Amino acid sequence: MVSSSLFNRASKVFPGGVNSPVRYYTPEPIYFARAKGTKLLDEEGKEYLDFSMGFGAVFTGYANSDILDTQMEIFANPVPEGVVNEKEIILGEMINEAVPSMEMMRFTNSGTEATMHAIRLARAFTGRDIIVKMNGGFHGAHDYVLIGAGSGAATFGTPTSPGIPEEIGKTVLVGEFNHRESLEQIFEKHGNNIAAVIVEPIMGNMGVILPEPCFLEFLRDITEAHGALLIFDEVITGFRFRYGAYQDMIGIRPDLTTMGKIIGGGLPVGVFGGREEIMKNISPQGKVYQSGTFSANPYTMATGIATLEYLKKIDYQSTIRLACWIEDKLKPYEDMGLKVNRAYNMFTPFFNQQRVWDYPSAVASDSLKFMTFFRGLLKHGIYLSPGQFETSFVGPAHSPESVEMAAFKMVYTLENEMNESGNA
Repeated sequence: MVSSSLFNRASKVFPGGVNSPVRYYTPEPIYFARAKGTKLLDEEGKEYLDFSMGFGAVFTGYANSDILDTQMEIFANPVPEGVVNEKEIILGEMINEAVPSMEMMRFTNSGTEATMHAIRLARAFTGRDIIVKMNGGFHGAHDYVLIGAGSGAATFGTPTSPGIPEEIGKTVLVGEFNHRESLEQIFEKHGNNIAAVIVEPIMGNMGVILPEPCFLEFLRDITEAHGALLIFDEVITGFRFRYGAYQDMIGIRPDLTTMGKIIGGGLPVGVFGGREEIMKNISPQGKVYQSGTFSANPYTMATGIATLEYLKKIDYQSTIRLACWIEDKLKPYEDMGLKVNRAYNMFTPFFNQQRVWDYPSAVASDSLKFMTFFRGLLKHGIYLSPGQFETSFVGPAHSPESVEMAAFKMVYTLENEMNESGNA
């Protein structure tokens, strides 16, 4: 098998054979060679319908002709790297117009960088040290967010990766998403020292989990009451459900917002932004340092502009209807312990006997059963995001016919191959 051979080679030069742990699954990950639209072609020539879409980054589909023409033009006529250029202004203005809370912003190269700088800025602006995050919330792979739950809702977090000093854990508190009381306890004890709460307004990195009614409004109210900032991590949700941000769909204005994925059209990108009075503290205007050689690089900026121009023309509702189709087709299998969580056009099948609405219920899901389902779909040419706690996506490049076919294959796998493998 080509993938086995490539994985053996990769394992000699990369830890675990991969360059990001979410790309690994047993017995070895499939190696892909090309992509077009929503179709992936592996090294052996087999075709797959893709619902991972670069973990949500390639919302518009691979090799989208509206975007590809712009990319080819700038590669043929390069703009200098590491200098200012008009393209960064154009993309910034487009984001500012679509997301009013981002009065000023700064581009980075990834969502990880965006959240890292946003947290530093929040601490500097408030003069406080403590950050509150949600249990199971993922905001990149830097030290200040790789913190797990402590021994109670109002205790300091503990690092979830070796190499993170315990002192950093003392500056991060972990609350439970959708549990108001856990946040109330934290603010009651530490409110005067909390710089910010950072949260995915829809959880996407422990699978899809929607906020309970009024939970996000509660976060807005409690941060304002204690003089802390509210940071919405919209790296996944930004421009995914509408032309703009999820925050404007629900009428909540955070102090800072981070984005990535879609706004780069598949190229590395991140951005953090918010109230002008906060953002003016970023160097060189202020003293909070942030930099990056490839920040606002012209290739990403040009691709981002073309992507947003394309998104102005699409029917977002059609992507939501297609995700609903998958959800509806899988609903009858709840007696097999299958729960499908869907937020607009993103979804996660959880193998769980209970409703999945917070971190404890999510981690109670049967990851082994999910991987049986995942591998069964691979045999039928369907590629979901690999892992029980990942999110799959439907975008404008998915056709109704392809989604209907995928739903049929999901049902077939549940009814036949899950039973045959003894995992039902």
